Amino acid sequence: MHFNLKRAMGVMAIPVLGSALAVGATALPAHATTWQDTALSAGPVTADTFGGSGLIGAADGTSTDIVLTGTGVTWSLHAPPTGVSLSGDTISWSGGPVVSPAVVVADATDSAGNVEALEIAVTIAATNSIQTNGSPVLVSLSALGAANTAGTVTFSATSTNSSDSISYAESSLPAGLVSGSPLTYVGGTAAAGTYGGVQVTATDTTDGAVLKGAFSLTVDASYVHTVGGYGDEVNPFGNGFDVYQQHRYAGAVIAGWTATQADPATHFLVLSGTHSGAVKFEYAPNGVGTGLCVSDPGGGWAADPLRDGLILAWCNNGPWQQFVPQSNGTLKNLATGLVVNPDGAGAQLRGSTAVTTWGGSVYGWKDYASLPS
Repeated sequence: MHFNLKRAMGVMAIPVLGSALAVGATALPAHATTWQDTALSAGPVTADTFGGSGLIGAADGTSTDIVLTGTGVTWSLHAPPTGVSLSGDTISWSGGPVVSPAVVVADATDSAGNVEALEIAVTIAATNSIQTNGSPVLVSLSALGAANTAGTVTFSATSTNSSDSISYAESSLPAGLVSGSPLTYVGGTAAAGTYGGVQVTATDTTDGAVLKGAFSLTVDASYVHTVGGYGDEVNPFGNGFDVYQQHRYAGAVIAGWTATQADPATHFLVLSGTHSGAVKFEYAPNGVGTGLCVSDPGGGWAADPLRDGLILAWCNNGPWQQFVPQSNGTLKNLATGLVVNPDGAGAQLRGSTAVTTWGGSVYGWKDYASLPS
């Protein structure tokens, strides 16, 4: 049976008691909401198209150098042998003859930073002279993609030199994530959401070929309860813990109601529990603690309207007042093992063995500064 305490009894504005509670909004602490990432997933990667053209190879320019050919690119040498240098599109050698043939790798970079490489076999048969030794080999990357595995994102690409190793790096990531391969949520503090325009760069570490792509990244995360934080536990519909009619006594009902800065009934402090990972919620209208904490007494209070209904009780270290955030965003009472469930706006919150089907059982800490005015 659904019941609505605020509708049934009316909403009464209780005057602020004592000058200690008369705290202006500008004096209230403002803790930033923090997150603990729980999973990442990527959408399809849209790979760039190389912007250069005409990389037909390299030719002997004179008897002493090699000239590179290409349009829309800037040339550089990848890990060149000592004595080999590049000026513009011309490769030169400084030194004496070398008996064994060598390979010089020239990278052509387009305006977006994508790279195709030329492996150029060379002959150094005379002092200060370098010449090609056969046709250059073009090295490029393709098939840049992403796979979602166990909450992480693994990238892949193909090099025309199948034996070459490829490294991956990400940029334009949301704050709180660090580039890596695979890209992982472990240790991440990015806010939950979907982020577009994230970049991935695949690099052929042997030849320097590069292919870039863009994808959307979805971050799953849970609120981190900052001990000492001031705000409220709020579900996706904006309803938070609410002390019915701002009653300040043991046994007062905790209902679900819109959490706002203006409503002192929805103001709490989050405290550390004695159990690992558990937190407690102290009623704190206008930021001032009352010594009363949210509790599920497990049917131990005859005055509790619902068995396992949430009420206020004098703060202590007992398990009835400790709640453990779950990976799915719900809160589980340490003593009862029940999940906090709403029963509609204005109704008493209570513990239950199963979560609501409509998503109201997902609660996250929202600091005072983040509550609507």
